[in-house]
Amino acid sequence: MVEQVPVQRIEYLRAPIEGFEVDSVPGAPLELFRTWLAEAVEFGLPEPNAATLATVDGRGHPSVRLMLVKVVDPRGFCFFTNHGSRKGRDLAATGNAALLFPWHGMHRQVAVRGRAERMPHGESEEYFTSRPRAAQVGAWASQQSQEVTREELDARVAALTEHFGQGPIPMPDHWGGYVLVPEVVEFWVGRFSRLHDRIEYRRHAPGGLDDAAAWARRRLSP
Repeated sequence: MVEQVPVQRIEYLRAPIEGFEVDSVPGAPLELFRTWLAEAVEFGLPEPNAATLATVDGRGHPSVRLMLVKVVDPRGFCFFTNHGSRKGRDLAATGNAALLFPWHGMHRQVAVRGRAERMPHGESEEYFTSRPRAAQVGAWASQQSQEVTREELDARVAALTEHFGQGPIPMPDHWGGYVLVPEVVEFWVGRFSRLHDRIEYRRHAPGGLDDAAAWARRRLSP
């Protein structure tokens, strides 16, 4: 007998989304994503811009972690990290990545798949200057994904805090933004008896997330 994970089975009983049909949703995914994100914020979900980021290295080994997506615009989904981190090394090796926004409380999720490209330096720098000062120091102190003791990390933070004093903190060369340029964006809604609604946008021509001419839509089986 297979021993199941001891969790309660949840039926998705929220009312279905009216008009969630291939011919009724926007022609490009950006408008629908922004609508769903706004609804997730209004619903009160914690950190609705948090997404699971999956990457793969040059040997085909996958890796996954939670990230905060800071910008969504016609280019794609933007996040920031240390270029020397595991995800940074993966993206340098293959560029292949996927994101999943798991809005469990609303019985919705959005899955994105594509390639991640480095953001222009000036744009990364502009975002870096908007971060809290402690986060700016942290970007300098952390050799992300490298082995470290808590004492070593705290010592680096203290030394860097003293070094920068009250002056401006420049963006380190090892830190910056990425834009995940999607090839596929799927919107998922949980339905009763696992007969979920899934609508997929698939890129078939050049164009941004807001360009209907660049995307084809279709319903997927649950």
